[in-house]
Amino acid sequence: MTPITEVEGRRLALSNLEKVLHPATGFTKGELLHYYATTADALLPHLRDRPLSFLRYPDGPDGQVFFAKNVPPGTPDWVTTAEVPRAEGPARMVLIQDLASLMWAANLVTEFHTPQWRVETPDVADRLVFDLDPGAPATVVECCEVALWLRERLAEDGIEAYAKTSGSKGLHLLASVEPTPSRRTTEYAKRLAVEAEQAMPRRVLHRMTRSLRPGKVFVDWSQNAARKTTAAPYTLRARAEPTVSAPVTWEEVAACASPGALVLRAPDIAPRLQAYGDLLAPLLDPAGAGPLPS
Repeated sequence: MTPITEVEGRRLALSNLEKVLHPATGFTKGELLHYYATTADALLPHLRDRPLSFLRYPDGPDGQVFFAKNVPPGTPDWVTTAEVPRAEGPARMVLIQDLASLMWAANLVTEFHTPQWRVETPDVADRLVFDLDPGAPATVVECCEVALWLRERLAEDGIEAYAKTSGSKGLHLLASVEPTPSRRTTEYAKRLAVEAEQAMPRRVLHRMTRSLRPGKVFVDWSQNAARKTTAAPYTLRARAEPTVSAPVTWEEVAACASPGALVLRAPDIAPRLQAYGDLLAPLLDPAGAGPLPS
């Protein structure tokens, strides 16, 4: 029988709690749900008012993995949804606004991906993002070197950057910006990626050409486009281990000397939240948003 639980007055059917979703460690669906329940206070503010794309992996990373952007069939009527513009026409998408909605979505087994804009102002970004993706034999160590350069370059423009692991091989840089058309944030991010390549030509690549990527860090500026989404802070990733896209300190970035140094897994997050709080909390304060240079 499928267990029924109540979350904030909403009844939820939670299924297959013993199913192993991350085979390298035997991490089960029940553990996944516990992770999201205990991380919700930090995660929810980063999801709120942002239309979600789900990257679902209901049978683990070795099963079917697929994106779902539209409201899934069977979504409870108490889950908030909104119509959002898309190139192929308006679509209705899910907003995760509270713990009950988060646990409903987590039961689907999904990564959470968000755009850099909020639902009330589509195509107007309030965040800037760089996805640093290493091409082997480069690793997160080289990503950290590039991240430190980008941090200083952004600071020259009055923009404070924060770092998180991608939950995969690389690193994400995030910054809060005053509401700006996504086209402009994309242009600005591309300009800085080009500058990074000029400053570190043997380390950085700003183009997506895969044949050029071995040994370099691809600075993906394109995720600032209104149509793109990025793995949200604190989301689990569909990997063999329950790795998390988790905030890290700049001291940890500067000290990174091995590929495993910044691998953070679900059990690591509660102690880090207790020690540091949400390292990305400044992104949620509009007072900290800076204007993009003209």
